[in-house]
Amino acid sequence: MSPRRVAVVLFNLGGPDGPKAVAPFLFNLFRDRAIIDLPAVARYPLAALIATTRAKLARANYAIMGGGSPLLPETETQARALEADLAARLPGVETRCFIAMRYWTPLTEQTAQAVAAFAPDEVVLLPLYPQYSSTTTGSSLEAWEKSYRGSGRTTTVCCYPRDEGLIDSHAALIRAAYDAAGRPGPVRLLFSAHGLPEKVIAGGDPYQAQIEATAAAVAARLGEGWDWRVSYQSRVGRLTWIGPSTDDEIRAAGAQGLALVVTPIAFVSEHVETLVELDHEYGDLAKTVGCPAYVRVPALGVTPGFIAGLGQAVTRALDADQPTASACGWRCGAEWTQCPQNRELAA
Repeated sequence: MSPRRVAVVLFNLGGPDGPKAVAPFLFNLFRDRAIIDLPAVARYPLAALIATTRAKLARANYAIMGGGSPLLPETETQARALEADLAARLPGVETRCFIAMRYWTPLTEQTAQAVAAFAPDEVVLLPLYPQYSSTTTGSSLEAWEKSYRGSGRTTTVCCYPRDEGLIDSHAALIRAAYDAAGRPGPVRLLFSAHGLPEKVIAGGDPYQAQIEATAAAVAARLGEGWDWRVSYQSRVGRLTWIGPSTDDEIRAAGAQGLALVVTPIAFVSEHVETLVELDHEYGDLAKTVGCPAYVRVPALGVTPGFIAGLGQAVTRALDADQPTASACGWRCGAEWTQCPQNRELAA
């Protein structure tokens, strides 16, 4: 008798693997209706224009990282670590992790074919976005639903903003980075996350609420004595974005003579937003505005607690009797209409 087969699909953004891939990557990003909510007849030409105008600057940023994004190699390392964790949790089960990138290879359509060829009995969709947003996890799930035609019962882990392994790992990395820097003080801890336009949140997207819940849980795990705030980075375009912005918070810290410890609370892997924006752009800004120290906490990567949390999320999903669930028991309020669980209840 053949062993039970489980396919775990890890969703992530993707990133260009070299200078020639930058423009097509940007085009794929901005032609997504979850990013620019316009009809295709207007969205595609606009995406092409944005990709063309932003490609030069983007290539310069990726050049700082060697010409391409490290996101895929990092995600592959996470996939292998998760496979090892699941092998221990699920003896006798053939479990394989697949990577589905939204805007660059391996694209969702390619991964869907590979999973179908694996012929799984069960499929667990696991976003590497701890906090749900319609622009990230939602977009990936929609692309998967359009692409996958293979076998297996499918269960989706929609979010895990307060997963114990996630929270413990963030707290441990913050303490380690702070200690390694000599504990500069007085200090402010800044939880920096990728921003979104306000209209996305106003439309019922729970992302900001989940980001703030993650930050509050990490701060509680760190204990008393930490001055902390949540901020948002990577703003583009003319729309009003959620705030406060990370650059404004850095300026505020500088004006108060505070050192900064900055942690990427929504990014689980190193990529352009951490290695360029946080390390270089915001690091330079902190120095310019007079922050006595600037400490950047690394992304979670393959931190054992984080990987163990993902492994536990998979096993819970396999035991779940619902098609979509949070890995940590999180439930969004009814006002967050874009939450997958709320949408299922409303259907």
